[in-house]
Amino acid sequence: MIGDTIDNEQVELLLNDVLEVYGYDFLEYSHASIKRRISRLYALDNFVSFAEFRYTVKSDKKYFKRFLEEITVNVTEMFRDPSFYKALRNDVLPALGTYPFIRIWVAGCSTGEEAFSLAILLKELNLLNKSLIYATDINPSVLEKAKKGMFPINYLKGYSENYLQSGGTKDFSSYYTANYSLAKFDETLSSKMIFSTHNLVSDRSFNEFQLILCRNVLIYFDKDLQHKVFQLFDSSLEKLGYLALGSKESLDFWPKAKGYKRIRTEKIWRKL
Repeated sequence: MIGDTIDNEQVELLLNDVLEVYGYDFLEYSHASIKRRISRLYALDNFVSFAEFRYTVKSDKKYFKRFLEEITVNVTEMFRDPSFYKALRNDVLPALGTYPFIRIWVAGCSTGEEAFSLAILLKELNLLNKSLIYATDINPSVLEKAKKGMFPINYLKGYSENYLQSGGTKDFSSYYTANYSLAKFDETLSSKMIFSTHNLVSDRSFNEFQLILCRNVLIYFDKDLQHKVFQLFDSSLEKLGYLALGSKESLDFWPKAKGYKRIRTEKIWRKL
């Protein structure tokens, strides 16, 4: 790449191509964030010109897979923000324990760390046997990783510390078997998960849930799109169900926020 950067108009062109050819709509994503990611990929893969880059994204399915991975990259870890999981453990899941069956949606599940963290909480509260976790993401290749339930062994020390801070009392290593560089999590956990692709921008509601987690996904969306997604969650959430967002996200500016009550210090709201 010889000193040229991608401008707003080119970003727009590329995103229109992606919508037209593959049906993925990134047009309402936060412009600065998506432009940054596209520019990074363009520089990384040393394209001669924007025209060549655009052509490759449009016509090479294999390269589009890489494009999708880079554009939707999610940073995730198990029991991220331990105080959040502590609130789930103490305040939210016990309230759902009275239901005959618990349906949970992890939207934007990335490589699955969050879904596995939840399954561990449910197991420790004796609720896993009557729960189902739907874990969805726009990106099929992260879902393939998530399904395997395998994480790099060198991450486990951090995950284990998070787990203990979130109120976990068991030996964290009892949940996985270590194998060279990977830790494989117990299949009793993944047997209660359904992984599938779902696009928050264009796909509809597909069930009624008692708990929806969508953490650190909406920060990449502009206001209108955030409101559209909240609408989707609202129609997917049972009365008295819970909606959990990331630490920098909020329901407060959404017109229907009055129908929800925030619980204590975490970014968790209950539908009234």
